[in-house]
Amino acid sequence: MAKKNERFTKAVDTEISYEILGILRKSPKKPINSKQIAVKLGINNKKGIELVDKKLAFLCSKGEIEECQNGKYRMKSSLGSIIGRVDLTPYGTAYVVSDQLKEDVFIASPNLNHALNNDLVKVSLFANHGRRSRLEGEVVEILEFGKRDFVGIVERNSKYAFVIVDKRYIPYDIFVSNEDAMDAKNGQKVVVSITDWPKKAKNPIGKIVKVLGDVGDNETEMHAILEEFDLPYHFTKELEDEANSLPDIIPDSEIRSRRDMRDVTTFTIDPADAKDFDDALSIEFLDDNTYQIGVHIADVTYYVRPNTKLEAEAQKRGTSVYLVDRVVPMLPEKLSNNVCSLRPDEDKLTFSAVFTMDKDAKVLKQWFGRTVIRSNRRFAYEEAQQVIETGEGDLVKEITTMDALAKKMRADRYEKGAISFDRREVKFHLDKNGHPTGVYFKESKDANKLIEEFMLLANKKVAEFVGKQSSAPTFVYRVHDNPDDMKLKDFSNFIKKFGYKISLSGGAKTSKSINQLLTDIKGSAKCEIFAGLAVRSMAKAIYTTENIGHYGLAFDYYCHFTSPIRRYPDMMVHRLLDRYLNKKGSVSEEEYEEYCKHASSREQLAANAERASIKYKQVEWMKDHVGEVFEGTVSSITEWGFYVELDGNLCEGMVSIRDLADDMYTFDERNYCLRGRYTNKEYTLGDKVTVKIARADLVKRQLDFVLITEDDQETETKE
Repeated sequence: MAKKNERFTKAVDTEISYEILGILRKSPKKPINSKQIAVKLGINNKKGIELVDKKLAFLCSKGEIEECQNGKYRMKSSLGSIIGRVDLTPYGTAYVVSDQLKEDVFIASPNLNHALNNDLVKVSLFANHGRRSRLEGEVVEILEFGKRDFVGIVERNSKYAFVIVDKRYIPYDIFVSNEDAMDAKNGQKVVVSITDWPKKAKNPIGKIVKVLGDVGDNETEMHAILEEFDLPYHFTKELEDEANSLPDIIPDSEIRSRRDMRDVTTFTIDPADAKDFDDALSIEFLDDNTYQIGVHIADVTYYVRPNTKLEAEAQKRGTSVYLVDRVVPMLPEKLSNNVCSLRPDEDKLTFSAVFTMDKDAKVLKQWFGRTVIRSNRRFAYEEAQQVIETGEGDLVKEITTMDALAKKMRADRYEKGAISFDRREVKFHLDKNGHPTGVYFKESKDANKLIEEFMLLANKKVAEFVGKQSSAPTFVYRVHDNPDDMKLKDFSNFIKKFGYKISLSGGAKTSKSINQLLTDIKGSAKCEIFAGLAVRSMAKAIYTTENIGHYGLAFDYYCHFTSPIRRYPDMMVHRLLDRYLNKKGSVSEEEYEEYCKHASSREQLAANAERASIKYKQVEWMKDHVGEVFEGTVSSITEWGFYVELDGNLCEGMVSIRDLADDMYTFDERNYCLRGRYTNKEYTLGDKVTVKIARADLVKRQLDFVLITEDDQETETKE
């Protein structure tokens, strides 16, 4: 709690600094005293005015403002400089995002001085902000380069080539001399690396470092996505050799040092095509009312040791990546699919959470430690689901008992305020060449939820075990902050138009009301739209050493313990848990916070790549349907148009605002709509519309739709 209060106090102090600068920037030449500033801030007490005085002295010491008369302040004629990251736009302009300022700094294209997206830069701020609607500046130094390798398409002639890169990443074509073009053919996809950018040159100079192949080829496109998001898809021979040198046989001495649970009934439940089995469950019936449940997780850290190349690579990758047609693993196959994978009828080393539970799913005892297990049966989700539904099949008593416990735990979570976002997931039937032959939706059934609940239990209890210690040591938590109040209010106002409401009182009341809303509209088109908007009002879950709880799950303590084959944070959790079980001291919070930031960043990149692969397959699937008409639902609104999700396949494309010829439409962000200036006609989220597929652009992974109105349909009918 002390940490949280300290963080709140810092946030308030920072906010006041931002507000003071905002007041002074509105009249940069006019001197103003601390009492006048306090009045503008709504501060009318002695303590508040003292805080304003303190902040003014601090801003003076930083050189951002000056005391021009006794007790009066104004902006300095030059605002000085800030350091931040470049957020490039497709138009060649940029914004620099800095922790030093609340407002992003706009950089016009001529003032970028060759800085690119995500570069760490020093920016000189323009002083006459009072005459501008936004804060502007100029990049004066690039302190750290961001991305310099890009995926693009070669345009080549006999003398030289250009690589055309998606304007979202760099709004310049890259010049490549013939000797640096490898054997790339005109129109192929390549990876180009910027090698030079002369000060007066408009275009950067680069060399092609990898030829990916022909546009539209499945291997080319999947590798292009991985390159685009800096996700390696091969292991070096050195890493493969290190992995292959690991022993297949477990030493007897290692087995003797662990809790032996090989005689306990144990099973795995995974997708039918899975090869890396992270987790297994076991159950012993102690009597009619109590059970000993084991959650057994592959002991990856036994094999992947600190200060090895495998460890460094796992940390660098951070996570496995799941594209539509392949998995790009965090660890080489020898580890992920062999020695660590909890395959049936093989002795396996595990890190386990063992719970004594009663029939009401209450935990009576718990134990954490290293174990050895032997899985009796591997179930696909469909097989386990059949056992649950029919009450027949292998391990029927074990599976139905654990299903009953899982349902009680889930009901308890929802009662305490956990949110249920049970959204449909798009999957594809693919042919041998990776081309989509059909679309279907992944549905989460009781067998999936059985596994989910016991994994959540283990993750929660491990985090509690460490976090609830009187002097809690450094740990890696998975946290989810409270929703953004303004976004939640906007969401509430929007659903009121449809006759629905949620509680805005916060905590469990808000989350329960969201659950009730989604339950009431389950199965309708609105459910996907409302669930999406609710998700957007939420913070993103991240890894951090500072525990603030997990709002979405309604847990005060939560971590990731259960998937170390595919997530590096789980490996960190295993090592730290083992350390604290053996009564060893804490580790550096600063060091582990950096690990957490990297892991969160890699997770986001992987998620972006996964979405890009889905989008590509959707466009590929729809390219044979150009010119056809479909029904759909408005799923997103932007200033340049609205997106429509097609009924039946969830493929999403955009209707451009330029193609809405009946009026001039403006974007109303808070009400999620486009509104006609003269007719007052609105296109809003959840609207049912009819569209025609106009274009399917595989290069941009983009579907373009044209709106079909009732008049259009009548005209077509008459013709």
